[in-house]
Amino acid sequence: MIDINLIRENKDLVKENIKKKFQDEKLELVDKIEDLDIKYRKAKSTADEKRSEKNKISASIGEFVRNKEMDKVEEAKKRVNELNTEIANLEVEEERLATQIKDLMMVIPNIIDASVPIGKDDSENVENQRYGEPIVPEYEIPYHADILNNLSGLDKESAGRTSGEGFYYLTGDIARLHSAMLSYARDFMIGKGFTYCVPPFMIHASVVEGVMSFPEMEAMMYKIENEDLYLIGTSEHSMIGRYLNQIVDEKTLPIALTSYSPCFRKEGGSHGLEEKGVYRVHQFEKQEMVVLCKPEDSMAWYEKMWNATVEFFRTLDIPVRTLECCSGDLADLKVKSCDVEAWSPRQQKYFEVGSCSTLGDAQARRLSIRTKGENGTYYVHTLNNTVVATPRAIIAFVENNYNEDGSVNIPEALRPYMGGIEKIMPVKKD
Repeated sequence: MIDINLIRENKDLVKENIKKKFQDEKLELVDKIEDLDIKYRKAKSTADEKRSEKNKISASIGEFVRNKEMDKVEEAKKRVNELNTEIANLEVEEERLATQIKDLMMVIPNIIDASVPIGKDDSENVENQRYGEPIVPEYEIPYHADILNNLSGLDKESAGRTSGEGFYYLTGDIARLHSAMLSYARDFMIGKGFTYCVPPFMIHASVVEGVMSFPEMEAMMYKIENEDLYLIGTSEHSMIGRYLNQIVDEKTLPIALTSYSPCFRKEGGSHGLEEKGVYRVHQFEKQEMVVLCKPEDSMAWYEKMWNATVEFFRTLDIPVRTLECCSGDLADLKVKSCDVEAWSPRQQKYFEVGSCSTLGDAQARRLSIRTKGENGTYYVHTLNNTVVATPRAIIAFVENNYNEDGSVNIPEALRPYMGGIEKIMPVKKD
């Protein structure tokens, strides 16, 4: 949610930003908000004037009593009662207008950074840089589900019986690899100075509405029946929600956290062959990073955060690239975002394994997360980024470390978490 002062003082900027995001249907909302805001401020100003008048009259009643001017006492009391009614009506009007303004403000997109490329959708995202040589071996790389099956590490058939499409069992060394990658990611980020957290995996609707737009919530979140609780789609949701309605000590900024959680997403619709394995699923686990900082520090943290993900994947011998998200591909709360994509030697293309975003003060404004400095109280900036999310990272891992004999290499960085083994060997089947 943007600051309403932007509409009051520079609504052309707000409209131009809406156009850059190809959401022209929202342009009329800016004028509607401006009109409602004028009425709101008028009602508030009138109410304040009447409160001032009431206070003056109330103060004079005592003097009238002392002077035994009972006619004036009755007249003053009558006017106070009239003012009480008028003030109450104005307060109702203020609340009605404030609610309307907030509802509309919630759908106005955040102001994007000047460096964001302009484009309608993800087809117009821009490659920034590649890290590591994207190698295609001379031998065939099987489909990732087949690799995992040959390693006796995946059982989707049983998961289909217990839970339905989009779920899976990981077993044996692949299940161990899954846990090893998350443990390594945890320690990797602790080594970067981040504090490790395990958050709640369910949150109230008020937190969900604070951290994401309503269309995102409807598309992603699972609601707990008959409870004011949602399963988190990423730990960012509960990690940012931790500071709901708080004034954070400025001396503690920046707050750099890395969090583990399972994640639950609807992932509706059909997504084709590549999603028939474990690419697009309803349940996965993730190591995340979340930062709360001063506004002037947010872009520097943005650079640090996506660089950390690139470095993490390179230690696992996985080539990656960064892709700058264009204006039309940015969620409404985001100021700037980039995806980290891993190389798939089987498909001979990159695919998304993580995303880094700075949201300015949009989440903090919705959740009332502030800090207090020399120049008064202000909203913090929030950022989030994926360190690693399984099983997508497993797909990238097994494809890029696959050998012709069906085995999968374990890079040195991960071996301490895998009991020292250097390879996962295929399981011989009778």
